[in-house]
Amino acid sequence: MTAKTPLWAGTAAALCVSLATYVTTAQAATEWDMPTPYGDRTFHTVNIHEFADDVRERTDGELDITVHANGSLIGHPEIKNSVRRGTVPIGELIMSRLANENPIFEVDSVPYLAASYEEAEALWEASREIISEELSEQGLRILFAVPWPPQGIYTKQELTGPDDLRNLSMRAYNAASERLAQLADAVPTQVEVPDIPTAFSTGRVDAMITSPATGADTKAWDYLSHFNHAQLWLPKNMVIVSEQAFSRLDEATQQAVLEAAEEAEARGWEMSRKETDDAIAILEENGIQVSEPTPELAELLGEIGETMTSEWVERAGDQGQAILDAYEAARQ
Repeated sequence: MTAKTPLWAGTAAALCVSLATYVTTAQAATEWDMPTPYGDRTFHTVNIHEFADDVRERTDGELDITVHANGSLIGHPEIKNSVRRGTVPIGELIMSRLANENPIFEVDSVPYLAASYEEAEALWEASREIISEELSEQGLRILFAVPWPPQGIYTKQELTGPDDLRNLSMRAYNAASERLAQLADAVPTQVEVPDIPTAFSTGRVDAMITSPATGADTKAWDYLSHFNHAQLWLPKNMVIVSEQAFSRLDEATQQAVLEAAEEAEARGWEMSRKETDDAIAILEENGIQVSEPTPELAELLGEIGETMTSEWVERAGDQGQAILDAYEAARQ
């Protein structure tokens, strides 16, 4: 007598295959939401979109990163803690925003410590390991960091000397810009990038320290008339990922993310250099008067830089001194 396979057995086998296929597909389609603070036109966001596309391509769609720009998903102040808590697996923020946690995060926002791309790159290499270790203790991994163009001063009137800054309401976005405003006898006022035009039009602020890129992106010519290309510092945005979320990826996907991040960092630095020239040209084309600091203003800003460097080293302690030692060694 010939043995026959029961009908239910074949059905069960087919069901197991279907379930296995479903599970495999579900596991392959890992989706990450990524909040960023800046608009889609900002070169940082453009670079991050390219990073997400690169990851998607390298992993054959197994990791799909959706970028939520302009604070549309999570506001800038909450991005870091949202990644740490696991609300989102990945996000972008300006590094100096974490200065209140540890002064090492504002090393790139000390006036005139690193005022060119070459100096900024040397400072990043000198500080990367210590900053990475600090984030690692919080369950975070830094994937890459990209600088803004050198920071300058936007005003409604021309800056000729120290008196022109006195009592101005100045937009601040981190501890360094707030401290500089205080030392210049201005009044620091916290304003996020999306709110800049409204803050100026309503008289909430009279001046701001930011990059040529931000001025061009927010159409600064609609609400002010002058940009002083003081080249105070080059603050960096960093992309961080939850170590827990990263560890859930298979080894090949992890490697793809790291390779895409390395390329994004190199590409971002080049984009930043180009953005400086392009943004200044855009400002001038739209009627913004671009100038360099006068000797009197340069003297004031230099004194402020020396004061803030001393204050930063004192706050940052051994970690800060180690960064400065490595930085000085790299520049010799």
